[in-house]
Amino acid sequence: MKLDNFINRPVLSTVISILIVILGAIGLVTLPITQYPDIAPPTVSVRATYTGASASTVLNSVIAPLEEQINGVENMMYMTSNASNTGSGDISIYFKQGTDPDMAAVNVQNRVAMAQGLLPAEVTKVGVTTQKRQTSMLVVFSLYDESDTYSNSFIENYAKINLIPQVQRVQGVGDANVMGQDYSMRIWLRPDVMAQYKLIPSDVAAALAEQNIEAAPGQFGERSNQTFQYTIRYKGRLQQPEEFENIVIKSQPGGEVLRLKDIAKIELDRLGYNFTNRVNGHKAVTCIVYQMAGTNATQTITDIEKLLDEASKTLPTGLKLNVSMNANDFLFASIHEVLKTLIEAFILVFIVVYIFLQDLRSTLIPTIAIPVALIGTFFILSLIGFSLNLLTLCALVLAIAIVSMMRLWSSKVCMPS
Repeated sequence: MKLDNFINRPVLSTVISILIVILGAIGLVTLPITQYPDIAPPTVSVRATYTGASASTVLNSVIAPLEEQINGVENMMYMTSNASNTGSGDISIYFKQGTDPDMAAVNVQNRVAMAQGLLPAEVTKVGVTTQKRQTSMLVVFSLYDESDTYSNSFIENYAKINLIPQVQRVQGVGDANVMGQDYSMRIWLRPDVMAQYKLIPSDVAAALAEQNIEAAPGQFGERSNQTFQYTIRYKGRLQQPEEFENIVIKSQPGGEVLRLKDIAKIELDRLGYNFTNRVNGHKAVTCIVYQMAGTNATQTITDIEKLLDEASKTLPTGLKLNVSMNANDFLFASIHEVLKTLIEAFILVFIVVYIFLQDLRSTLIPTIAIPVALIGTFFILSLIGFSLNLLTLCALVLAIAIVSMMRLWSSKVCMPS
């Protein structure tokens, strides 16, 4: 087919243009919308906690055995690790582009299981966490106490128990977490009193392990003359500070019983004090929501905002929600600039071409060709697996300028002498 057929057969050109617009519209609807393209390598994070240990201890007793086993996992490129004086350590393993993140997490988990026997007992009790790392933040919101009546531990646990589970169920959310700590029974030992009774912290830990347990007491009445068979109920783990205070540490020679409240202060408080959040001077907790790869960020953020609006109606008196960061702000600003540039290009091309050609019909052809070419681009983006993000939108802006300049140049060449 010769190229002049498109000029000699305007109906054919119109049909092809309409087909391109339809395909482009289909591609635009199906394209995932994200802030940045998915070019970061798949990453798996391994986290462990060694309570009370220094950074060097965590590095030698936790990080080193894990790195030795994880090193060389399938499709791995490199890994980084760090440890802190709070007893926490983490390892980030980076894989080759295109590696299935789910399989990468499974492979790393298998390697971590091989290192379990080399880790301290305190670490294996708490557990070593292996999960895919989500790097694209969608929303950062805070729950703050406007009335200054609640404690930090209450706000953090309210967000973790009531808000985060709902956010995690939103379609497109890869992960959501609270930048805070859980409730914990804090036992503050008194060294001077413990020295009088010749006790060390391991003695208290042993007493807690023996008297604060979940047990299966069993049943009675089976294979007997009784009518009923009974299941024995056991209270289980202690929950209130008063219950911990009555834990027996040791018996004295005089028949007295030394209890935990005699050598320690017990209170229900935060697990740690590493995070302190403030919003406009009020106590708060910050929550971060990450995007699942390949999903529509705009729709996910809209669903999250709708959820937060509904949740704000049922918050305890004095608690308020504040959205600190929203990825839609950047996306909508970029889309606005693209539309603005497109409209300006239409007007500029129409005016200049009409001035040169002095013919309305000849002016409409290049003016219509610009949106047809741009809309058809979305179908090609969908075919090659791209997404609508800040980089592709920036490329569209540049493409609009290039197409407009080519149209102006072609109209000048075709201008009658």
